[in-house]
Amino acid sequence: MNLNDEGVPPLMFAQLLESQALDSDAVARLRNIMAREGIDETTLIQRNIQAPIRWFREVYPALDVDQATTLGFAFAEQAQLTSFGPLSFPLVSAGSVAEIVELLTYLPLISTALSPQFHPRDEGLTVGLSAHTGDPALNCLVVAYSGSALLRLLDMLAGDVPTVTLHLSWSAPNFLANHEDALAGRLYFDAPTSFLRVPADTLNEVCRFSDPVAYRLAIVDLQQTLEQRSRTTSFSEKVRRLLEEDPGKRSNDWVAHELSISRSTLKRRLSEEGTTFRELRESFLRDRAMLRLLDRSMSVSEIAADLGYSDLANFSHAFKRWTGRSPREFRHE
Repeated sequence: MNLNDEGVPPLMFAQLLESQALDSDAVARLRNIMAREGIDETTLIQRNIQAPIRWFREVYPALDVDQATTLGFAFAEQAQLTSFGPLSFPLVSAGSVAEIVELLTYLPLISTALSPQFHPRDEGLTVGLSAHTGDPALNCLVVAYSGSALLRLLDMLAGDVPTVTLHLSWSAPNFLANHEDALAGRLYFDAPTSFLRVPADTLNEVCRFSDPVAYRLAIVDLQQTLEQRSRTTSFSEKVRRLLEEDPGKRSNDWVAHELSISRSTLKRRLSEEGTTFRELRESFLRDRAMLRLLDRSMSVSEIAADLGYSDLANFSHAFKRWTGRSPREFRHE
């Protein structure tokens, strides 16, 4: 079993096995996979190992985007305050919606299947949701689960917050009725990219179990744990974190230096993980560009400069290569 596999939090996975979200055949197949790989739920939880998301592709070999979306919402309905391991305590002690959303920074401690990108604006906060499982359907499952689970957590901790909305970049499944009712008025499909939108007023909403001292202490622990975990995390994840600091100015030489390895070693390690520095950087630039373009207070030229492009034409050419549309066409749509 590869401990760097993108996956889901171990306690959430164990709770899922005991829930009604999975039928008995799916549970049996998951247990067979675990037996084959020499692991069980108790070991996953004790060692805080993510349950690989690839297991769900084995259980659902014909999984498509529609089914993955429905499963993601069904799984999110099983989320409890205890489901998120080291994030559970700070979630409960958070003082505001802003502090809950801030905890997404520490998402790598419980799952490396999703990368959030934060874009604060005067109107509030937009959080881009990018999955990178390498499987389009599993990406949809991860994003649908993560976004709707966060909406559920916000309702638990801050009361109903209908102003927080989830936008997904694919079309709605035909058989989503039950879950769509639960997210009525807060769920939008066919968005230009997947993201959560939190209005400025909502960020200040007070949580029910606010404990400022406990929250600050928990954040210190999370920071230390994240630093320790970075020593064993995948190279792809390490590169993504470094790119977050300033993706437009980060070269593979700079990243290799920061990781204390040679450029050739970085290339080899990423190749072993099925990717390249260019793929990771361009994926990150694309996602950040799409998120920035949702903010109409920024001009396309400002966004290009923010991403390290000195020439607007070069940025427009790159964006069209990524998405098939120019930045202005994307913004207009």
